[in-house]
Amino acid sequence: MRHSKGYRSRGRKILRKHPREKGYRGLGRLLYEYKIGEKVHIDISPERIETAPHRRYQGRIGTIVEKRGRAYVIAVKVGNKIKKIITTKEHMFPFRG
Repeated sequence: MRHSKGYRSRGRKILRKHPREKGYRGLGRLLYEYKIGEKVHIDISPERIETAPHRRYQGRIGTIVEKRGRAYVIAVKVGNKIKKIITTKEHMFPFRG
């Protein structure tokens, strides 16, 4: 039988929480106000999988381009291309590096 290649396939390890991380993350992550041009680190949270980006962007660093409602558009460089990802605050945190 052929292997399914759905949107969330092969993401069991990425899209789960370790036992000590169970429950909601802190409110500081949701209350932080992002500015356009700010760099962010993409970290998929399995709590709200509806607004999560694709698993290939897990751990990537991008720049906020615009805000759409309560979501943000993030520009991420993948190879020689710039991809735009639409996601919410649950799946990112400020880049400090």
